[in-house]
Amino acid sequence: MVNHNAVLDFSVKLLKWSEKEKVRLQLWDIAGQERFISMTRIYYKGALGCIVMFDVTSSSSFLNCPHWKNDLDNKAMLPNGNSIPCILLANKCDLAQRAVSAENIDKFSKANGFATWMETSVKENKNIEEAMRRLVKEILLVQSSLDQLQPGPQDSVISHLDNDNVGRGVNCC
Repeated sequence: MVNHNAVLDFSVKLLKWSEKEKVRLQLWDIAGQERFISMTRIYYKGALGCIVMFDVTSSSSFLNCPHWKNDLDNKAMLPNGNSIPCILLANKCDLAQRAVSAENIDKFSKANGFATWMETSVKENKNIEEAMRRLVKEILLVQSSLDQLQPGPQDSVISHLDNDNVGRGVNCC
C-alpha cells in the first residue's frame, strides 16, 4: 500500500533467487509526486536499478512517465555514466478500463531506454515477483559488465552467502 501523503515509502522485499540464495531488495517509493522532485537525488543515491510504475487506467499517469524517467536518468547513473537499469510497470491491469494501449506502452518503453515493461496488478499480486526478478537480472547483468571493465577488489552487488543465507543485496529506487 502506498501512502501518497508521505514523502516516500520504504520497504524490503526478499526474493528466493535459487535454492541457496535470496535477494534482498530495498524499495524506495517516491510516489511520483511533483512536489518532491527537488529531493529525488537523495532517494536515487546508490540505486542500482529502478521501476517506473504508472496506472494503466490513467492517461495522465502514463504521460508523467517521461518526466520521471528523465529525472532518474539525470540524477542516478552507473560509475561509467550510463543510466541505471529501469523497467516500466503498467499497474492495475486487473481493471477493464484501460487508458493506455499495450502498443503505446511498448513504443514508449523502447524509445525511452527501459530494459522492458510488464503489466502488473499490485492488488492481485500479478507479475510483481516476476517484475522484481527481471529487474534483478538486469542489475546483475549491468554490474557484471562493469566488474569486467574495472578489474580488482571493489564493492559488488554479489556477495558471499552470510549466516542468514541472504546472498545478494540490491538497492532499487
